[in-house]
Amino acid sequence: MTETEVIRQMRAHLEGQFPKTCVVCHRSYATLRDYLRLTTHLGGTMTFALCACGTTLALTSDGMPLLQLWTLLNWARVETRKRHMTPQALLNHLRDAITQQVLAEPGPGQS
Repeated sequence: MTETEVIRQMRAHLEGQFPKTCVVCHRSYATLRDYLRLTTHLGGTMTFALCACGTTLALTSDGMPLLQLWTLLNWARVETRKRHMTPQALLNHLRDAITQQVLAEPGPGQS
């Protein structure tokens, strides 16, 4: 499995969690792009962010097929050793790559 494949699988899973609605203020984030643009990320992975109202929002691995999750975790284990990185550093790298991809693409109504 390559890093490109990992990013593709992780991004597809994350995008499948939208639309997402804040349980407190009911603000809706229609897409991963909206989530990345309109929330404040809480460091670490992109899984935790603050809604404009201050509520913590979370993206999870819930619903990801177990075999896919294990494959991704095994890839991460091998890559952290090979790259001499901590798991958190690898997750930060993947988060940044996904964020850059998503935000570089034109949004709805843009060309």
